[in-house]
Amino acid sequence: MPRRLPGACVLSVFGLGAMLFSGIPLLAHHSFGAEYDGNKPVTLTGVVTKVEWTNPHSYFYVDVKDEKGNVVKWACEGAGPGALSRRGFKKGDAKIGDTFIVDGYRAKDGSNLIDARRVTLPDGRAIYGGTPGDGGPGDTGPQSEAASAKK
Repeated sequence: MPRRLPGACVLSVFGLGAMLFSGIPLLAHHSFGAEYDGNKPVTLTGVVTKVEWTNPHSYFYVDVKDEKGNVVKWACEGAGPGALSRRGFKKGDAKIGDTFIVDGYRAKDGSNLIDARRVTLPDGRAIYGGTPGDGGPGDTGPQSEAASAKK
């Protein structure tokens, strides 16, 4: 006959599992300084090829022609969808084939990844794309983000 685990033991195991799984989304969220170099600003003008409107960070991808005319694929990381929407950048504003101008900072590892601090849309609107409170250049902080949402 199998032994039964006491109720407290079963609850402890489930509680531990819940704590472990609840921490997984936190691993994806990072500070600016963990991945990007504030001393390496870059401006890209490129054609949008893909959009990932996801939490905790959104991404869009652009094809940029280099000085020799070769197409270079870049990934641009921005704030989450909620923060971008509060700033006036909606999911439908990023369409495949649109040309974006992106001002940001290059990844420390030298890959074609930038933190998109300002995104200029085809209609001329410039949107702050940084994540509130990430400590990067132009950081609006969580308090500023909440204040601007009330306006």
